[in-house]
Amino acid sequence: MKYYIKYKILVIFFLSLIFNSCTEQYAFKNGDFESALVVEGTITNEFKNQTIKISKVYQLEETGPKFETGANVYILDDQGTEYQFEEKDTVYASITPFKAEPGRKYQLKIRTKEAKNYSSDQQTLTTETKIDNVTATVETVNGQRGVQINVNSYDPTNTSKYYRYEYTETYKIIAPMWDSRKATTNGTSIIISPRTKETRTCYSSKKSEEIILNSTNNLSEDRVHFPVRFISDQNYIISHRYTIFVKQYIQTLASYSFYKTMRDISSTSGNILSPKQPGFFYGNIKSDENSDEKVIGFFEVSAVSSERIYFNYADLFPKEPLPPYYESNCLMQNFKNCDDAANPECKGAILRSRINTYTLAYYSSSEVENLYYMVNTPCGDCTSFSSNIIPPFWVD
Repeated sequence: MKYYIKYKILVIFFLSLIFNSCTEQYAFKNGDFESALVVEGTITNEFKNQTIKISKVYQLEETGPKFETGANVYILDDQGTEYQFEEKDTVYASITPFKAEPGRKYQLKIRTKEAKNYSSDQQTLTTETKIDNVTATVETVNGQRGVQINVNSYDPTNTSKYYRYEYTETYKIIAPMWDSRKATTNGTSIIISPRTKETRTCYSSKKSEEIILNSTNNLSEDRVHFPVRFISDQNYIISHRYTIFVKQYIQTLASYSFYKTMRDISSTSGNILSPKQPGFFYGNIKSDENSDEKVIGFFEVSAVSSERIYFNYADLFPKEPLPPYYESNCLMQNFKNCDDAANPECKGAILRSRINTYTLAYYSSSEVENLYYMVNTPCGDCTSFSSNIIPPFWVD
């Protein structure tokens, strides 16, 4: 989940305190802004460098969260073991890798550079329930045909109940109007030469941004068949080969409720002065010195399971035309490289300018007629919007 998205939601939370559910016109002033610590931390049963995210809420005119630097962060377990964290980029990462163990209790401790201290409630590892499989099937959802990706799991102990999901999708892109040569300029001349890097085949990745939750609490058994992602059959990302890596987090009721509230606010926060104002709600992190201080966030110890699947478009939609490409206009455009103002066919200056600004890519040419056939750059060079680096996990 992207932190920027979540912190925009948290700004709405905080502003709702200021407005206090009032629907009268209010002139917002920077002086009304009240800071608050924002904490997001999930440690898991994966043996790795665990991470904690700490920031401050930000004002509407600011572009993003203020990451809290210079803090002393550690996790203390019920046997007295301390797991120290260090600042690394925009997160705090454990100095040594570790994993949460069943039956142990863990507590997050934070001391900011202003010497303010914060602690979470003690948390224990949730039930370790693995994903059985992830499936991709052709279905029609809300009148739209596409690929439904489902997560399946089963807990025979009936103790998991609350689930949160994240995914990262990666897909192959093939430029439809690619040529092995490229065009450059030298004065009024156009030089055609072989390409020196891969520009036809690329790979893009994107992480889920929404809060994806599921509960089996009202079912007779703790069995999951959950639609984690739906992709229209007209979405270019599945045109060739696609993979999705899904992570399943088992949550407590408290952590599930916290994330559910965040999700609900996200879906209803289009109008800050909406009658449905939640006010401030607390997570499980508190100030050690001031019980009235507002702290946003939740620390959880979650059992996690993951699964990856691949599929090709041709596997699910055999003999069907590919979805529309990333760039909708991939028609050839012809330019004559001459500068005779009296000849309307002469577009040399435009052509050379668009080659230099890389808004056109070379497709073919006729040297006899001094004619060049060009396409919009994304149609002939996928690196203009993606990456030509093959991901280390990729399997064709």
